[in-house]
Amino acid sequence: MSVPDRIRALLASFEPALVEVEDDSLRHAQHAGARSGGGHYNLHIVSDAFIGKNTVARHRMIYAALGEMMKGEIHALAIRAQTAEEANQSN
Repeated sequence: MSVPDRIRALLASFEPALVEVEDDSLRHAQHAGARSGGGHYNLHIVSDAFIGKNTVARHRMIYAALGEMMKGEIHALAIRAQTAEEANQSN
């Protein structure tokens, strides 16, 4: 299973309305983290599990769900975590 697919699977517990994972590793090929095997990813997730949570709390929830991946396969993760209401307002 690819890293983006594993990310999606691990975040399924949030019952997301949307999960988009973009592998941005090629743009960082010369970066130290990339040389050690960790990839760079952009994540956009929409879930009502984030209702009432600030940005830091949302990111902590995601890092906890991804667990060991954050120590190896993922070197950098840009996160955009929204509730459904926030996503609808930004469209």
